[in-house]
Amino acid sequence: MSAATPTLGALVRGLRSRNGWTLKQMSEKAGIPVSTLSKVEHDRLTLTYDKLQQISQRLGLRMSELFAESSREETPAAQVTARRSKGLLNEALRVETPNYDYYYLCTELRRKRMIPAITKIRAKTLEQFGDLVRHAGEEFVYVVSGSVVVVTEFYDAMVLNEGESLYIDSSMGHAYLAAEGCDEAEVLGVMSSSDAELLDSLLDIHEEQLGGAPEKRQSRKAMALPRL
Repeated sequence: MSAATPTLGALVRGLRSRNGWTLKQMSEKAGIPVSTLSKVEHDRLTLTYDKLQQISQRLGLRMSELFAESSREETPAAQVTARRSKGLLNEALRVETPNYDYYYLCTELRRKRMIPAITKIRAKTLEQFGDLVRHAGEEFVYVVSGSVVVVTEFYDAMVLNEGESLYIDSSMGHAYLAAEGCDEAEVLGVMSSSDAELLDSLLDIHEEQLGGAPEKRQSRKAMALPRL
């Protein structure tokens, strides 16, 4: 089935979007009032041939070029970044605490939207863990081995056994503890956020848990992360 013919509003909106213009900028370039352009884009008003000719002349396009340019898809093609990183445990950024060992994977990729990590959990009580952790974004955890008690701010504690997983809002206070009878549990976690400095935030949390200073974290990062 052929695609529906785009409306004049869609054509004008697509032309403006591809050039990165605001309504005001296109108004100034085309000599058409902002209010008129807005109504056209929302298909509440059409334009006469004279006005279309005025737009094409002001933009330096022939009428045929105007519609040929505007008939393309409005959604730009997704950018391919071709980023790839193999997560090796012996090359991970390792953070050791009395109750946890964290292995942050794929650290050579900077400004990631997702932070993958293997965590070995030994803390069995909230007293050992400390204050509930909060940070931007969301996270997914999958129990690789052992059993984990997940404590969250707004829900009753729950147990995850090997092969089970959980997805949570990371801004909600949370903690992961080794369940009764489990000396050490291992989980795969993936933290995701629009914050490009999420890894820095997580390392700051570990320093607070250790009682260390931020400059120690910066020193460790400089040694552990290869520069690109």
